[in-house]
Amino acid sequence: MRENVRAFIATAAEAFSPAGPIYEFGAYQVEGQDDRGNLRPLFPDRHYVGCDMRIGPGVDRIEDLADLSLPDEVAKTVICVDTLEHVFESRRAVDEMLRVLAPGGLLLLSVPLDFKIHAYPSDYWRFTPSCLERLLAPLNARIIGSQGTESFPHTVFAVGCKAPVPAQFVRGSGRFVEGFQRWLDHASSTAPWESKFKRNMLCWLRSKGERRRLRQWFKTQFILQMQVDRRLQAESFLLHGDDRHVGGRLDLI
Repeated sequence: MRENVRAFIATAAEAFSPAGPIYEFGAYQVEGQDDRGNLRPLFPDRHYVGCDMRIGPGVDRIEDLADLSLPDEVAKTVICVDTLEHVFESRRAVDEMLRVLAPGGLLLLSVPLDFKIHAYPSDYWRFTPSCLERLLAPLNARIIGSQGTESFPHTVFAVGCKAPVPAQFVRGSGRFVEGFQRWLDHASSTAPWESKFKRNMLCWLRSKGERRRLRQWFKTQFILQMQVDRRLQAESFLLHGDDRHVGGRLDLI
């Protein structure tokens, strides 16, 4: 698991306080990643079920993400990070995650975009922010974000909430964007000098587009979209009116 993806989940866990039971799809902990791939400690005292297509570390239940055996609305929280690109029937997989998500439940999703072709069982797809927005359109509230160059980010994120949308989701959205930005600022400023030197040297040797990609590695964009009545719409503007300095944009649809 990539460090920024774990930070995304950790920030969401703090901002939204997700309820259990929590179902993680793609929970197999790859060898050699130490404890980075183990998300359970981020959700203490909550029932956590790791699901994957193969048995192994972190897996409690064998499941095919495109054909889940779980009943409707069983999960208060669904996590699926850097996994959807490995599911050939990806649209069906998203529909299945939405089916098992309980009313008021939280969905946390990440996918790579500008990233190498990688392993098990195979690597089929890349998803843009627009694609995740369409896939998660049935949800009443969505935060769609990306990290990297806006025209070709290396990672795409989504946070979704199924109706009825609780007030804590609205309040947590600003905290989430601010918290993730703080992590990015810290990661950028504390990167080993060897990495910074290598990145700077590569900038001199690469094309203009590649140099922009390296310089904007820690840049993020987030959009909050909500389907709400007029009363909640006014409350949302009030809650988020002071959060625009973090670079997020609030779209109400």
